[in-house]
Amino acid sequence: MSDLPGIVIAGASGRMGQMLIHTIVQSDKVKLAGALERAGHDWVGQDVGVAMGGAALGVVVTDDPLEPMAKAQAVIDFTAPEATLALSKIAAQARAAHIIGTTGMTHDQIAQLEPASRHCAIVRAGNMSLGVNLLVKLTKQVAAALDEDFDIEVIEAHHHHKVDAPSGTALMLGEAAAEGRGVALNTVRDVARDGITGARKRGDIGFSAIRGGDIVGEHDVLFAGQGERIVLRHMATDRALFAKGALKATLWALDKRPGEYDMLDVLGLRG
Repeated sequence: MSDLPGIVIAGASGRMGQMLIHTIVQSDKVKLAGALERAGHDWVGQDVGVAMGGAALGVVVTDDPLEPMAKAQAVIDFTAPEATLALSKIAAQARAAHIIGTTGMTHDQIAQLEPASRHCAIVRAGNMSLGVNLLVKLTKQVAAALDEDFDIEVIEAHHHHKVDAPSGTALMLGEAAAEGRGVALNTVRDVARDGITGARKRGDIGFSAIRGGDIVGEHDVLFAGQGERIVLRHMATDRALFAKGALKATLWALDKRPGEYDMLDVLGLRG
């Protein structure tokens, strides 16, 4: 067990944090090397297993990432943009792979990861499931095959606790559609319609967000033409699939050279 790669989980108390800890504890390929939470959080100083309502795991939750990162080979991070940027610098210093599932990052924040990527492997994805990443690839192919007579709308639904919209996955799909059409998403993005907005602009890629209940994640890419519609859909019913995808990305990244990667690289779907 001691020879297994050590993984630190950032945002240990969150939904994904707890799911990731369960996944790692059940794995025979990695071990839990640390659990991080923000300063002042109730879990800091507690054994993470006890804090989760179970048996002790021998890992105490800390708000100082330096010690656990120094003895880990990777960190999995589903937190918030500013926390991810701060952690990227420490992961780079430790030469530990940084697996980022944080959503809501701006283009400027994403660009700020580049210095860290010179020293460690960074795998960043708005969604780490196999099905979603196949959907991304299909979206690009369909968008490339259809002209602007087909309006594109990305429709996503999540639980009522989600704080960002559109979701990271929706933006991945929008980027794929824009790339398929050979345009930059920020020039054709259409969001937040309300009131008298006027007719839809030809070539725009629209986003619609639904928030409610305990929806894990649902994403449709709608290509709407005259007299016909094409709908590509992915529905997630179990958050465990994201944790399994993140662990797959971690194992893949352990022996990779420093650089920025995504799930298409992990799954061999690049190109």
